[in-house]
Amino acid sequence: MNRYPLWKNLLVVAVIVTAIIYAMPNLFGDDPAVQVSAGRLNSVDLQLVNEIESTLKQAEIPYKGVVLEENRLLIRFSEADEQLEARELIQQNLSSEDYIVALNLAPNTPAWLRSLGAEPMNLGLDLRGGVHFLMEVDMNAVLKQTLESYASDIRILLRDKTIRYTQVNVENGVLAFGFRETADRDAAIIEIGREYNELEVVIDENAERPSIAINLNEATVRETQNLALQQNITTLRNRINELGVAEPTVQQQGQDRIVVQLPGVQDTAQAKKILGTTATLEFRLVDFESDVQDAVNGRVPANSELYYHRDGRPYLLNKRVMLTGEHVINAASTIDGQTGSPAVSVTLDGKGARIFSNITRDNIGNPMSVVFIESKTETQTIDGEEVTVRRQLPEIISVATIRDQLGKKFQITGLDSTTEARDLALLLRAGALAAPIDIVEERTVGPSLGQENIDQGFASVMIGFALVLVFMIIWYRLFGAVANLALAANLVLIVALLSMLQATLTMPGIAGIVLTVGMAVDANVLIFERIREELKLGNSPRASIDAGYAKAFSTIADANITTLIAAIVLFGFGTGTIKGFAITLTLGILTSMFTAIVGTRMVINLVYGRKQRPKLSI
Repeated sequence: MNRYPLWKNLLVVAVIVTAIIYAMPNLFGDDPAVQVSAGRLNSVDLQLVNEIESTLKQAEIPYKGVVLEENRLLIRFSEADEQLEARELIQQNLSSEDYIVALNLAPNTPAWLRSLGAEPMNLGLDLRGGVHFLMEVDMNAVLKQTLESYASDIRILLRDKTIRYTQVNVENGVLAFGFRETADRDAAIIEIGREYNELEVVIDENAERPSIAINLNEATVRETQNLALQQNITTLRNRINELGVAEPTVQQQGQDRIVVQLPGVQDTAQAKKILGTTATLEFRLVDFESDVQDAVNGRVPANSELYYHRDGRPYLLNKRVMLTGEHVINAASTIDGQTGSPAVSVTLDGKGARIFSNITRDNIGNPMSVVFIESKTETQTIDGEEVTVRRQLPEIISVATIRDQLGKKFQITGLDSTTEARDLALLLRAGALAAPIDIVEERTVGPSLGQENIDQGFASVMIGFALVLVFMIIWYRLFGAVANLALAANLVLIVALLSMLQATLTMPGIAGIVLTVGMAVDANVLIFERIREELKLGNSPRASIDAGYAKAFSTIADANITTLIAAIVLFGFGTGTIKGFAITLTLGILTSMFTAIVGTRMVINLVYGRKQRPKLSI
């Protein structure tokens, strides 16, 4: 009656032992660390390791160790003061253009635990410290880019229909086409309306010549802006992940803002460099008919633009962009089989492949360029006021003659190093921002404040835990001690699950754990009170134990299921900190059901299961 089969006892023990192993990494803490990552044209190698070690030794700054992993260097320190001093020294010796030097926290997990895949849980910004940015997407730029894309498509449509137009302009959210004849204008309205039902076309009565004004309808505007926002969120998340910043939070706030949190990073300037610098590619045909020297002297043809190769040579490129990086679905660094030089293998989506195939088919024998465009947002002081200025730094990385029709897969060559090829592939995989973003708010949470939050959160859990332990032992004696054992196992299971899932623990998450500590005892209270009632009715101790667990189960299940539903709703509709609370509450409910019902029953069975007439200490 009160015995588990051997397999069930072994299963419970295996679950608890596994939980202890995967919860252990959280006991070892973190070391203050300086992280050195390579810039676009450099790499982190053993030579750099030796240089940094020599620099630190000369400055007599003690450090615990230097680890080189995945093209980044991690220098560990015992104290935060040593970390800050070393960061300043390393920054002085390394070019900010070539390397990114940032503060971080490195886990102290032993190697044998890491070999089992055991890692500490992630700590949120409020616990670990770090940087917080509120970024605003330039929705006007989104609409302008969309209209410019339509302008290019409509030009092709009008040419195909032999409709003559004189000028095209995108200004103040309106796409305008001018015509010489009214007949051309009227024909254009018919063709555009037939081809693009998402556009609103009206006659511009104020224009001197026949003209039309084209706008996006409201539904298309909303859809375009939402897609741009979601693409920016995805791009930022991918870029931060690929550049090695741990446990980032990137989420939407309102209709046009994005919240970015980087726990463990204390250097706001370097974090802004990661977020504010974006890059993409453009493929353009070279204008080989015009004189490049005339363009250098200031006489640039109307349909061309002057660009410079990274080696300094000027080129005239067609204004019309053949293809942009937004159509890239995969990119990987490789080696060109013919020349042995670094290259990037690019895979396009279906639409990009069709566009690229058609254009290259029609331009076999003509030169094509690959333009790398890096965008940076800088804050400048103009007339005593800080103004955000966005700069684009385009450079041609490759010019090659189109020898054959290109399709879905092709290679980009002309790169200086394997590091540059790898970084270019990284930026292409991460994607281009659909619209410019501006940082409207930034905050830095210091590690000392984060540690204070950790200490307070830990103290709240321990105080709540201790009070429950005392109450249970006084009120239920040996059964209370068993419930306390289950409560301790419950906490270990929650921590282990958070670590295995690599979930992020925040202060609201700690609140969820504290609530779980109280709720976890409820099930045992119901069971123990039921056992007492059965004993008062004159049932035997063994029958009372069996009846107590059996009859209390439905009540326990109902109470926990309703709370679980509420937690799932909180997770589904909540954001940020609310989700953190919901996660720990959900995990706590599941683990408390296991420990309070299965775990305590196993221990009670081992204590009283073999006795014929046991005297219960309850």
